[in-house]
Amino acid sequence: MNLCTQLFRDEAGFIVSAELVLVSTIAVIGLVVGLTEVSNGVNQELEDVGAAIGSVNQSFHYQGVTSCKARFVGSSFKDHADEADSENDISCNLGPVSEDNCPN
Repeated sequence: MNLCTQLFRDEAGFIVSAELVLVSTIAVIGLVVGLTEVSNGVNQELEDVGAAIGSVNQSFHYQGVTSCKARFVGSSFKDHADEADSENDISCNLGPVSEDNCPN
């Protein structure tokens, strides 16, 4: 019973004051803003990577070979631009676009 009485009378604990609540609230708001900016930065870098991959030209062409007894025809492929190959397709500051407001 002596230990319970000591714990009950102990006043050296953590007291939540208005200052601590204010500081922790500001810290949480700062973390939310910081993580939002990190998310925007990651999205922009991933869009840059996607634009770089989309800008690679995959077109090819080779001619055929003809000899006295055989003929091998050539082939070609032309890489056309895709719909989302350009940069700035992703915007973190705008809401979703409806089909009526689509620029295409």
